Amino acid sequence: MADQADNKKLWGGRFNEPTNELVEAFTESVSFDARLYRHDIQGSIAHSQMLAKIGVLTEEEADAIKAGLLNLQTEIENGDFSWSAALEDVHMNIEAHLSEAIGEAGKKLHTGRSRNDQVATDIRLYLREATDDCIALIKALQAELLEFAGREVNTILPGFTHLQVAQPISFAHHLLAWNEMLERDAERLADGRKRINVMPLGSAALAGTSFPLDRDYTCELLGFERPARNSLDAVSDRDFLIEFNSAASLIMMHLSRMCEEIILWASENYKFIDIGDAFCTGSSIMPQKKNPDIAELIRGKSGRVIGNLQALLVLMKSQPLAYNRDNQEDKQPIFDTVDTLTTSLRVFAAMLPSIKTNREAMYQAALQGYATATDLAEYLVRRGVPFRDAHEIVGSTVNFAIENKVPLADLSLQQLQEFGSMIDEDVFEVLSLEGSLNSRDHFGGTAPVQVAAALAAALARLSNDQT
Repeated sequence: MADQADNKKLWGGRFNEPTNELVEAFTESVSFDARLYRHDIQGSIAHSQMLAKIGVLTEEEADAIKAGLLNLQTEIENGDFSWSAALEDVHMNIEAHLSEAIGEAGKKLHTGRSRNDQVATDIRLYLREATDDCIALIKALQAELLEFAGREVNTILPGFTHLQVAQPISFAHHLLAWNEMLERDAERLADGRKRINVMPLGSAALAGTSFPLDRDYTCELLGFERPARNSLDAVSDRDFLIEFNSAASLIMMHLSRMCEEIILWASENYKFIDIGDAFCTGSSIMPQKKNPDIAELIRGKSGRVIGNLQALLVLMKSQPLAYNRDNQEDKQPIFDTVDTLTTSLRVFAAMLPSIKTNREAMYQAALQGYATATDLAEYLVRRGVPFRDAHEIVGSTVNFAIENKVPLADLSLQQLQEFGSMIDEDVFEVLSLEGSLNSRDHFGGTAPVQVAAALAAALARLSNDQT
């Protein structure tokens, strides 16, 4: 079958010479766009049913096309389909094999369409499905993350700015910050899906077609929101790919940031967490090593996705309307982005339950770095000291504590009063880690009561999204 199909290009009537072998190898895309076979078949079935509705095909021809395409899909999925580079792409391969299998009806399938609107439709069908998959994977990751956070509401972690100890926070509060990133990611994908879900089919090469196509009917069959309004834009637009890759780059950037923290926390210098053995690897030379390779790989793979975004932007930046062959190069970056993103989301979600928390190490680290200094300044403000004066008083107090190598909470009342006579016995309540946490009792704050409420709200949002 493939040999017969290879003998003649489906567009070869205009040409007197065969395609140069180098050109044939250079221009083929079936080696990577074959993965669009389901979406190509789905679009072709809908197109044939629409052609039957407007009388271009008979019902019998449309039925034969549908049955033939479904048989080809089974062959592809069973590994019995012979892909031909000579037929260039997924579309021509399927059409050629269909025509050979069912005869004249197969040759009528391409009526009223071009590969230009066909490929634009296929990639939208593919990306719509990929978007839904990615949103579902983000939700699954959120579920694992929120379960993790639920165990850590009262765990005290040193909060950092500039990687310096800043203030004590609830570990769950930190994990819920990750969840906020993921919520925005899912929202961006859902919003971008609206612009993916527009149907180019019926735009033909660039100007539409003289056949009275019922594009609304095809839209309904394929589940698109609406047909594209302008045929030129429909076949040449790749904004939706760039937008998806932009959202994917943000997701991977967020995962990379999370992984960076996991890598730091798992190091010997921190010892805040222990990652399960199943998600680490060892050294070929140092037998004691337990390396956080999965987190490091996710961090590294963010560069691939961000690079793919750059590639797509450069691909489109100088193209005139309408379709250009350059656009063949849009698929490999987007396929790689989808593969990298979905795999990273899956493995990150699988890794989270393996992580064990070293609460004592976190607590001891939070005692370092004078993390309650701000609490002392706020205490002074409540005693009537202007904030800038309070800031200076506490700075001097911290400097004294550093010189004497003691935590603020270990200074005596008499020593503290040397810097501020208004300081009283109740100051030690705010100098404790627990007191510091509990004092941040407002919406969005790190007080455990607020963190528990934020966790419940996040779980409710996630539940609503999944119903």
